[in-house]
Amino acid sequence: MTIEITGSGLTIEKVIHVARNRVQVELNKDALHRIVICRKMLEEKIEAHEIMYGVNTGIGEFSEVVLDDDQVKDFQKYLIYNHAAGIGEAMKEEYVRGAMLGRINVHAHGNSGIRPEITTTLVDMLNKGVTPFVCQKGSVGASGDLAPMSQIALLLMGEGKAFYKGELLEGKEAMDKAGIPIPGLEARDGLGTINGSNVLTAMSAIFLYDANNWLKQAEIAAAMSLEALKANMGPYTARLHEVRGFKGAIRSACAIGKMVANGDLKTGKIDHKVQDAYSMRSSPQVIGTAHDALAYARSQVEIELNGIGDNPIFFPEENIQLSGANFQGSPVSLPMDMAGIAITMVSVLSERRLNRLNNPALSVGLPPFLTKGAGMFSGMMLSQYTADMQIVEQRILSAPASIQSIPAAADQEDFVSMGMNTAIKNFQILDNAYGILGIELMAAAQALDFREYKFGDGVTKAKEVVRRHVAYLDIDRPLYKDHNIMKELVTSCEILKEVENEIGSLE
Repeated sequence: MTIEITGSGLTIEKVIHVARNRVQVELNKDALHRIVICRKMLEEKIEAHEIMYGVNTGIGEFSEVVLDDDQVKDFQKYLIYNHAAGIGEAMKEEYVRGAMLGRINVHAHGNSGIRPEITTTLVDMLNKGVTPFVCQKGSVGASGDLAPMSQIALLLMGEGKAFYKGELLEGKEAMDKAGIPIPGLEARDGLGTINGSNVLTAMSAIFLYDANNWLKQAEIAAAMSLEALKANMGPYTARLHEVRGFKGAIRSACAIGKMVANGDLKTGKIDHKVQDAYSMRSSPQVIGTAHDALAYARSQVEIELNGIGDNPIFFPEENIQLSGANFQGSPVSLPMDMAGIAITMVSVLSERRLNRLNNPALSVGLPPFLTKGAGMFSGMMLSQYTADMQIVEQRILSAPASIQSIPAAADQEDFVSMGMNTAIKNFQILDNAYGILGIELMAAAQALDFREYKFGDGVTKAKEVVRRHVAYLDIDRPLYKDHNIMKELVTSCEILKEVENEIGSLE
């Protein structure tokens, strides 16, 4: 399998293929031709001494400083040096690979003015497994992700560091071992490599892929808890949600309905209340809202993946160049703030169902804290504590970063998106979400062990997978091992895969 890069048609799934699964990429021939044409135009403008931002001028506050001919080439090197100013631990390789893929797709439009050697080198780095070492923190999400992208650009000069075949090497050594020539940087090449929100967008794409899988597992957990709590399944009838019209709610109701199909609760053999509490009754509306939020975020991220986030932008057909702010990360950071909030919201719902499973006043006959030896044993009492702690952390992290602008660069960059903060905290939110959902799944399996009726096919399969990894809690034991096993189980999507193999897709 090879993914062709054309400047369009780049999806979240393709980002996952390349960034995480290391699928090969190929630059489309027409795209390469567009890059060549644009470069020719740029070189003609340089020769004519036309003033162009970031080509023969300084940047930011120094945009009015005009560079002489001798400075034009070296300026790109010093630009990258100055901007490679991140801090902290190494960013995950899949984030860096995703950012490189996004940048190649920007170049493929033929509006960036860089030499074709720059783009083809980035392609070679992806295909041969050279991944630059990039510090996680340093971008403010405007003028592009300048700090992290500059650490990628260092490799184009044979500098910096990179991961290659599991080792962290000096940049030149990694490139040499992979057999990739060092192209160096000439006029425009440096800025044309770094001037876009490619890291933010790549991380957002990966987050949305993982978050969608998590939401499907939230529906699995909901179905298990609903079966254990003898819920009224009427609110999960698709028709009820169709008359309101929200696509996410319809999707969620159908997914949960599919999970409980062929079980005694669904077929009416088990008595239930006329109307349940909100945490049981409104799961389709809540989880569905999250689906809709992620769908909107996905639409914005995929626009950005296929757009031209750069400055300046060159238009060879008209022989003009325009400076603007297409690097601004706000179109991605705002919907991604909403996406993170959505995961927190659904996690809160999960914890409320966990509370009902544990609380004998609410659990429809289940033993207190899901233990048969209440008093001597405390069962899953403290599991709720662990879930609650993670919920609070999620709530703190859910404060939007997109409104946290701090002016920089002598107020030339006086509004920034803080999109990288959004991307980083979203993964922290999701990490907690894996743990919270794992605890609900464990509790739901425990609760189902106390019930003696037939469960839905999807619920039965999900419980089977849980029991493969975590034993029934007969007497108290240290639960931290179980919690971590369950968190990893949710992260791996093993339950989701086996459930969908059993009953079909939940989408």
